[in-house]
Amino acid sequence: MTELDRYALRRLVREAGRTLARAGVASPEADARLLAEHLLGGPVLLADGAPEGFPTAYTELVQRRAAREPLQHILGVMWFRGLELTCRPGVFIVRPETEVVAGAAIEAARTVAVEEGRGPVVVDLCAGSGAIAAAVAVEVPAARVWAVEVDDDAAALARENCERLAPGRVGIIHGDVTDPAVLAELDGRVDVVVSNPPYVPAGAVEDLETERYDPDLALYGGGADGLHLPLVVVKRAAALLRPGGVLVMEHDPGQGTALREAALAADFTEAVTGQDLTGRDRYLRAVTESTCPT
Repeated sequence: MTELDRYALRRLVREAGRTLARAGVASPEADARLLAEHLLGGPVLLADGAPEGFPTAYTELVQRRAAREPLQHILGVMWFRGLELTCRPGVFIVRPETEVVAGAAIEAARTVAVEEGRGPVVVDLCAGSGAIAAAVAVEVPAARVWAVEVDDDAAALARENCERLAPGRVGIIHGDVTDPAVLAELDGRVDVVVSNPPYVPAGAVEDLETERYDPDLALYGGGADGLHLPLVVVKRAAALLRPGGVLVMEHDPGQGTALREAALAADFTEAVTGQDLTGRDRYLRAVTESTCPT
């Protein structure tokens, strides 16, 4: 078998894109290119060709993707707010819409740093792979960040990702957010709580890849409406936050009203719903009552 020249390489990648499109992959051309670049170690457009053995190896990867194995699992990486995170089977794959949620938490943390001139204290509940915690630590260098995750594999991956991307900046707590003893020493002292908890209502997953590959523990919020864990997070955040503190929590588009009401019932004085880039209701932003000066 001989090497491919640059023209044959590009034809092969175009054909792979058509194969993935026929398989129903949402971004077939981009995925075909990323799979090729994974093997090449660099951009397809800059490659003079491909080495012997590339077509066989590439075809195997394309077939895996056509069978709807997640691209992130095949590549071993996923991307979040410009960060490249390690991705492993068994741990939830972070979604693009969560970048907006992280952005709202980062904005709240930056406000503390600018207006109060100190490092904000940020807690990420249900941290998963550590994507949000790492993004906060990288984008708000003064922040002191703690991340809580109950699953063994996810907690280990969060520790790995955060130590690589923000060394020494994120404390990973292997614990259950439903346990009030977890981070109890921070009660009343936290500036921002951010969370992407399991929130999917029972039986509501429709995406084939999500259903096959993301762990149920990271998907389903509990109960028919998926609200059990989000409601726990609201109450735990109310205890953790200082006066004037901010909760930012991702949720299902149909859960906005219930979670705003829950936040107000938990003594938050402001509760609004934020939208993702598609315009869908995506997160709760709630603020605790500020202490009035005497």
